[in-house]
Amino acid sequence: MYVCSCFGITEQQVKQHADAGRCTPRQIASACKAGTDCGSCVKRIQSLLGRGSGYPTRSEPQPAGSAAAVPAVLVRAEEPDARAA
Repeated sequence: MYVCSCFGITEQQVKQHADAGRCTPRQIASACKAGTDCGSCVKRIQSLLGRGSGYPTRSEPQPAGSAAAVPAVLVRAEEPDARAA
């Protein structure tokens, strides 16, 4: 059965990637692009990996100000301002 219609990825392929050591949705995405286009398959991939639905996806709105609401590429530690010293 297809998990990712955008890239034609099946449940079996996701399981094969997981058996090869790719145990997170991000690692699966890096291996075969599943979950990187429309995002509708991310919950199914999480389920196949035994992660349930505890991880937010694009389709789940997050409260304003929560870390999950900010894309991971934008989250970084604050650097001290040298002028404030």
